Amino acid sequence: MAFSQQVESSSPSIVFPVQRRQPELIAPATPTPHETKLLSDIDEQASFHANIPIIQFYRNEPSMAGKDPVEVIRNAIAQALVFYYPLAGRIKEAEDSSGKLVVDCNEDGVMFIEADADVTLEQFGEIKPPFPCFQELLYDAAVPEGVLNTPILLIQVTRLKCGDFIFALRFNHTMVDGVGTVHFMLAVTAIAQGAKQPPIQPSWHRERLRARDQPCVTFNHREYEQLTDIQTDAVLTATEFSEQTFFFGPTEISAIRSLLPRDLDSKSTTFEVLTSYIWRCRTKVLQPNPNEEVRMMCIVDARDKFDPPIPFGYYGNCFAFPAAITTAGELCEKPLEFAVDLIKKVRDEVSEEYMHSVADLMVTKGKPLFTIVRSCIVLDTTYAGLRDLNFGWGKAVYGGIAKPGAGTFPSVHFHVPGQNAKGEEGILVLISLPTKLMLAFAKELDDLIA
Repeated sequence: MAFSQQVESSSPSIVFPVQRRQPELIAPATPTPHETKLLSDIDEQASFHANIPIIQFYRNEPSMAGKDPVEVIRNAIAQALVFYYPLAGRIKEAEDSSGKLVVDCNEDGVMFIEADADVTLEQFGEIKPPFPCFQELLYDAAVPEGVLNTPILLIQVTRLKCGDFIFALRFNHTMVDGVGTVHFMLAVTAIAQGAKQPPIQPSWHRERLRARDQPCVTFNHREYEQLTDIQTDAVLTATEFSEQTFFFGPTEISAIRSLLPRDLDSKSTTFEVLTSYIWRCRTKVLQPNPNEEVRMMCIVDARDKFDPPIPFGYYGNCFAFPAAITTAGELCEKPLEFAVDLIKKVRDEVSEEYMHSVADLMVTKGKPLFTIVRSCIVLDTTYAGLRDLNFGWGKAVYGGIAKPGAGTFPSVHFHVPGQNAKGEEGILVLISLPTKLMLAFAKELDDLIA
């Protein structure tokens, strides 16, 4: 199916009521330490003051007959929180007026909602964002917006007809990143299936990512440049946005790769190639001044960049988003290999020193937000393992980020593993754009690989 046809046929077609029980707080199953833990300077940056939604769809499993997914998951969460007890606390500002963020490990618990909906997975059709009645499947009103003094996790389990169910989670990004969230969920799923211990032992060690005693910014972190000219930024000036998911299977990826020289194609990852392609198409439809700079910031997990390595079970924020920068004219007029080379270069910059430099920048520049003017951020979750999370009912039909954007930042998009309507495996790219430009963007995707 052409990308423009995906847009034209993508409107959620079903509406269904969801009956929710009163939200409840789930505390650790046994007593845990009451203490205050300091977050890292990477955790504290303004860019992470957001709540990120994840959603998982599960089919009925006959071998689980008589078992209630709500009860199984509720009990497993309580037991997992014994090991991940800081997640049951609350993020607060330190009492010493420093403005530093801490987690008060007070056992207050995570928010949990039990719900039922009179619908089956089959009625959803092709299961991909945007999801119909999403606000009903993850009831945000149960938890105040913001990241301070509120439950760190919001979880809703919605039973569907015929034994299907939906698991939805919203996590406080100041406390945990995507990798850390998957680690916690692996603990929940393992315990749900009878394990006594998490498969990955959680590790705190946030001191590894705090600023140095003598802060020294050693990189030119242009991802944090504070630009003010938004007159030609169609995203920042738009008032209405649309969300869309585009499927890239082997055929589409092969067509994009054919635009590259053979030697570059052979040494470029699918993420680098697809991200470069999306960046060009997006820039073309946004039509900034050709002489203005545009940015693509790729999220790079830095856990394996440290010596000694960051402990495998570390669940705090441990990534950077270096910026590939060029002018709009160069990006749109030069061949695709130009963008691929830019993205490969900045991804290779991330190192232990780069992360220390970011932490030092946070304390010397007042925790700046990433650059939002003529910028886009992309996260690859194709290897995160969200679809593999199994509470006992098998792997998820869809498992991953629930929607593009991050908090109030629509320019964040995601690569998620998934299928098309024919069951073909590929990559789902979640995009948010001004509504008036979404169809033009899809047609640009079509034109380049027609």
